[in-house]
Amino acid sequence: MKVAILGAAGRMGQMLCKLAEGTALKVVSKVDLAPGYDREWAAGIDGVIDFSFHTAVPAAITKAAEQGLAYVIGTTGLTADEQAVVNAAAKRIPVVQSGNYSLGVNLLVELVRQAAAKLGPEYDIEITEMHHKHKRDAPSGTALMLAKAAAAGRGRAEDFIYGRQGDIGERPAGEIAIHALRGGSVVGDHTVMFAGDVERVELTHKAQGREAFAAGALKALAWAHGRQSGLYSMRDVLGF
Repeated sequence: MKVAILGAAGRMGQMLCKLAEGTALKVVSKVDLAPGYDREWAAGIDGVIDFSFHTAVPAAITKAAEQGLAYVIGTTGLTADEQAVVNAAAKRIPVVQSGNYSLGVNLLVELVRQAAAKLGPEYDIEITEMHHKHKRDAPSGTALMLAKAAAAGRGRAEDFIYGRQGDIGERPAGEIAIHALRGGSVVGDHTVMFAGDVERVELTHKAQGREAFAAGALKALAWAHGRQSGLYSMRDVLGF
């Protein structure tokens, strides 16, 4: 299977190219704006893995839809308009989109959904995430996945707040808060806290390297190739 990697010069892009070696996926196009990389993917590829920047996604996925290519999106921070382009492309090609491609994180998402359902509104939900100082979007796509899972578990609308400042008053019941920390070389830490009056439950995932994310994205593309058009998640790939 011939593959194009978008954002190939980045940390994830380099890891994807490295892990693809020796697998059934052959990287034939390493696309990036950095010197020495391809400016566009070659003809005859079978799929695309996109870890570029959110503003580049609409044009790339539209091109992939025109060519009938399977598409995996690891890029986060998409605006509503950019996401609408992704949704439109998914009507024509198989698209896997996830804020995180690791097995552990996707298991955590399911655990958060179950915990929110079982613990109920009496437990306040706070989500913290920390990443390296070079990450450009906040909160992380993974933090948003976790927040959405918590909201789904409660059967509530996805109404989140992002940090707090000033005289904000008492914490409203049912609020789900997300806090983004940045610094150093942290690959990715995520914690969901369920704070009750007499106890706290904390669910945490800490990434020790990017290999798990890259391996999951490669698995997702192999899974998507040849499938019917649609917008899939990593949970579909893993069968959760």
